Amino acid sequence: QVQLVESGGGLVQAGGSLRLSCAASGRTFSRYAMGWFRQAPGKEREFVAAISRRGGSTYYADSVKGRFTISRDNAKNTVYLQMNSLKPEDTAVYYCAADPDVMTIDLRQYDYWGQGTQVTVSS
Repeated sequence: QVQLVESGGGLVQAGGSLRLSCAASGRTFSRYAMGWFRQAPGKEREFVAAISRRGGSTYYADSVKGRFTISRDNAKNTVYLQMNSLKPEDTAVYYCAADPDVMTIDLRQYDYWGQGTQVTVSS
């Protein structure tokens, strides 16, 4: 059982930056691969970024590659999403999720989800 709590969302102008954090409960955070997903109104939830259990491997959706960076600090039970060069198309609710197995882009493989944090990018 893992509880996840996102924070850091807000309103920013296009071209700006924002860093999201996801704090996890428990002492076994390092056993989980972590992912970030987002969902805009009326659209399907989509993959954004994922990171392996020790942080040695990362993977990004084409839409955010080169602009977003996922990282983790297992000592703090926290995963981060640094978002730069934000675009209005990035506006969505952002969710972090935990996968007990391996890093994947498939949201069906993630067992635990946070409540989400709103990111709004104005033009």
